[in-house]
Parts: sequence; C-alpha cells; structure tokens
Amino acid sequence: MVHEKKLIDEVSGWLRLYDDGSVDRTWTGPPQVQFMAEPVPPHNEFIDRVATKDVIVDERSGLRVRIYVPERKVEDDDHDETKLPVILHFHGGGFCISQADWYMYYSMYTNLARAANAICVSVYLRLAPEYRLPAPINDGCSALLWLRSLARAESYEPWLTHDADFSRVFLIGDSSGGNIVHEVAARAGRHDLSPLKLAGGIPIHPGFVRAARSRSELEQPESPFLTLDMVDKFLSLSLPVGSTKDHPITCPMGSRAPALDSLKLPPFLLCVAERDLILDTEMEYYEAMKKAKKDVYLLISPGMSHSFYLNKIAVDMDPQTAAQTERLLSEIVEFVNNH
Repeated sequence: MVHEKKLIDEVSGWLRLYDDGSVDRTWTGPPQVQFMAEPVPPHNEFIDRVATKDVIVDERSGLRVRIYVPERKVEDDDHDETKLPVILHFHGGGFCISQADWYMYYSMYTNLARAANAICVSVYLRLAPEYRLPAPINDGCSALLWLRSLARAESYEPWLTHDADFSRVFLIGDSSGGNIVHEVAARAGRHDLSPLKLAGGIPIHPGFVRAARSRSELEQPESPFLTLDMVDKFLSLSLPVGSTKDHPITCPMGSRAPALDSLKLPPFLLCVAERDLILDTEMEYYEAMKKAKKDVYLLISPGMSHSFYLNKIAVDMDPQTAAQTERLLSEIVEFVNNH
C-alpha cells in the first residue's frame, strides 16, 4: 500500500513540508510575482555591461557561487592598475527559501556590480529544514576562505585572480543574509585572512529578532516579503532544534550572544526600512553596536517595508519605491568607495 504523504506545515505560498521530510518550494502565491523567484541562467557575455558565471568553490561539499563582473570602461587608462573591490553576497529567504540565481537578486546585484564598479560574488547557501543553522553560516565562511585562497594564489579563478582587490572585500546580505554578514564577520575577526582584508559589512534589513515580540512586529503592517507567519515558521524550521529566537544568530544583541565589544568587526553600514516588521529589534542591534563602540553607520529608508528594493514590480511601478531603491544603492556604493 502506497503511503500518501501528508502536509504538516506550510509558509505563505513559499514552502510546504511533508510528513516524510520532503520539502516543496514551488511558488503557489500570485502568479504575476512568480518571475522574481525564477532562476536567471549565467551568461559569459556582457549584458547591460555585466557578465555572470557559476563556479564550484568547494569540491567536497559542492558549494557554488555566482560571480558578477562589470565591463571595464575603455577610457580607463589605468585598466591594468585598477583592481576592483569584491562584494560577497548572502541571499535572504529566512534561511529556508531562495537561491543566488533568482531574478530578484540578479536584478539587484547586476545593478550593484555596475554602480559600484565591483565584482559581486553571491553564495548558493544551503537551506533549512534540510540544513539547519549554522549550515549557511559555514557556507558563507567557506566562500570567504575561497576568496582568501585566491588572494594567496593557492587557487585560481580568472574572473577574480586578475581583477579583484582582495584588500577590499565587503560582506553584504539581505534579510536572513544580514544575519550571515554579522556571523561571518565575527568569525573572520578571529582568523588570519591576510592578504585578504575585510573592509566592511552591509546587513540590509537583517533578520534580528528575539523571543518576545517587539512593538514593530505587533504594529507594523505585514509586507509581501515579510509576515509574522514567515518570521515564526522559517525560524522554527531553521534554528537548531530546541532553540528560541534568542539564539545568537537571530539575536546577536541579546544576552546569549557573545558580547559585541569582544568581537573584531569591520565598519558596518546597517540598512533598515521605516515600516519593517522587525525594525525595533534591528534598532536594538544598532544601539548595542554603538554602545560597544563599533564603527556602524545607519541608513533608514522612510516609508519602506522589508526588502522593498527586491520587489521589481514595486520598483518599476511606484516612484517612491524606485527613489528609495536608488538611494539605497547609492549609499551602498558610497560606503564601498569610502572603505
């Protein structure tokens, strides 16, 4: 007799979990937004002045990254002299969904590679519940160590070896990827990465929460990219079994996390949205970083909600979202240029 698998949990159109342990991540929400979660194939030729390719960085685990390289300007007389900063990206998705090649990230990170004249490297992170935390943190660290191996000429990747300035490596991450920025930076501070240098961290709307509901969680409107159901269920599926949201990865400003003043961190640009469900806990992190005398800049996007800049429909249709996305991008570029 064939066992009919039973649905035991689901998360708002994004994910369904069955009693045999299988996970279905087929999008079941409004079809008009499905294109944002479709994969974009890599292309070696320059399209809108950016080329992309996927590379395996760890043969044992099969860990992959997507590399975005901007086209060099012909008028750049110092072509051979100018090395480009590297921006290492960790995608969001509550540690449970999304991929580095999704259209929403492709759209954002081709723009960033072009605007910052930087090489972006986006990591294909392992997903929960198949791989719970700290699996994606370990993937982020592996990608950073791969960059160090290139800097030391222990490995070779033509798209980076010739053009990358390994003394200016930045970590950037959206939503749960922002948590990974903090964790990878904290781990990196305990190791010798030379000649690679971490020049900065850019957590964008990081998934910093705590077990007790914050006021913004109770009062802010939910958005397409973040609902309380998503916060609760994604974290119940991704945190180590038996952990609460007070876990150091989700609450780095809490009492269970290493003291922030004990961490060696590069300068941070913390980007938050005024109408984000989790704004209050992100601000608690900011205040804790300031108190620990960390070098942290704050960028607030007024009137915006969680991950607004990844919502291509809103960016194209709503002038305010377009303007705030442009501002976010230019502030990130300025931060990279200044560090």
